[in-house]
Amino acid sequence: MSTRGRFILATLCGLVLAGIVHIVTVRAIPYFAQGDAFSRARSSESLDHPLRIHSLAVAGAPAAAEAWLPIPDPAVAVGVCAYDLDDGPMRVSARTGALTLSIAVHSRKGAFYAVTDQAAVRGSLDLVIMTRGQYDEALASENENEVNRDVRIVANEREGYAVVRVIAALPSQSAMANDAVDAVSCSIDAPDEPTDANTKPGG
Repeated sequence: MSTRGRFILATLCGLVLAGIVHIVTVRAIPYFAQGDAFSRARSSESLDHPLRIHSLAVAGAPAAAEAWLPIPDPAVAVGVCAYDLDDGPMRVSARTGALTLSIAVHSRKGAFYAVTDQAAVRGSLDLVIMTRGQYDEALASENENEVNRDVRIVANEREGYAVVRVIAALPSQSAMANDAVDAVSCSIDAPDEPTDANTKPGG
């Protein structure tokens, strides 16, 4: 076979291989789309606390093999709270204690904010994730005479999730770390309910 013939054959083989790879990739997209971190985090939307995705082993019992986010340290308990800001601002509240706690907020583009328990005020950390419109509305309705200790974050996308991590410095603190993740509150900040004075009789 001439050099030209071998070149044409190699080119045809390359095109066929590229076509096969393209078809396999397209058919695999739905599988990977349903298994990405964001899609799996959405199962926590109906919960009022983080969905624990990495538990620490306690009293010799092995940790559950549920981790689907990168776990940089096996001594870290991890939970997630998914949010959709169309429902209202997402409030993530945590009480600090002896163990180090951090919260990172993610969108599909990746993490865009992180805070640790060092930002807590009087042992309480309240992170409120909002759209720009919700943030402006909160500022407009704020009472200047009241101290607001919320850490307000403007999200870069409407949907996302918050990742709660608690570090167990010692094996004996593993149960405490798991419980600390479960104790975090994830809730939607609903509009204020109308008071009786503003409610019309018979309404």
